[in-house]
Amino acid sequence: MDREECKRAVTAVLFAAGEPVAAKRIADVLEVDETEIHDAAKSLMDEYSYQRSGIRIVKLENAYQMCSSPEQAEIVARVLETRKPPRLSASQLEVLTIIAYYQPTTKAFIEQLRGVDSAYSVAALQTKSLIEECGRLAVPGRPIQYRTTPDFLRTFGLQSLDELPEIEKISIKASDQMTMEELASQQPEAPSEGETPQ
Repeated sequence: MDREECKRAVTAVLFAAGEPVAAKRIADVLEVDETEIHDAAKSLMDEYSYQRSGIRIVKLENAYQMCSSPEQAEIVARVLETRKPPRLSASQLEVLTIIAYYQPTTKAFIEQLRGVDSAYSVAALQTKSLIEECGRLAVPGRPIQYRTTPDFLRTFGLQSLDELPEIEKISIKASDQMTMEELASQQPEAPSEGETPQ
């Protein structure tokens, strides 16, 4: 498959998908090397940007997605009458930050760092598709682990988690973590004044 044919195929797939598609998945179907897909996508990204096209292709880790250009956002929103994404409360931002930097992580770890119950914020972030479940930790009780989603990258304008600013991470040993009884005894987190569940 030549370069132009590969670019046409990538364009068609991304247009039809409407969501991120892994480069490996496209490469497997087209029976080409994955680097050819990355090269084709990069070429398309440059072309659309240079032409100031109304569409763009964005890279999200090792996947790509077609979307409207930022310059056309207001027009697209008015025509489609789309709502702005709901704002995140301070507690939701705290939880999202912890998950982004320590993923995959559990609700118990989040609550240990924050010092309050975080069930409401975790549920709200899942509803907004910014985080997702990604298995269970191999310890007694098998708690659910969480990680960020491609929507998180897109919302914050990141291509990968490597672009997150550097922070000094806190290290908590398993022996120092709260017991399940201690966590259960804490009061549930109530929405702050004026905040309503999304």
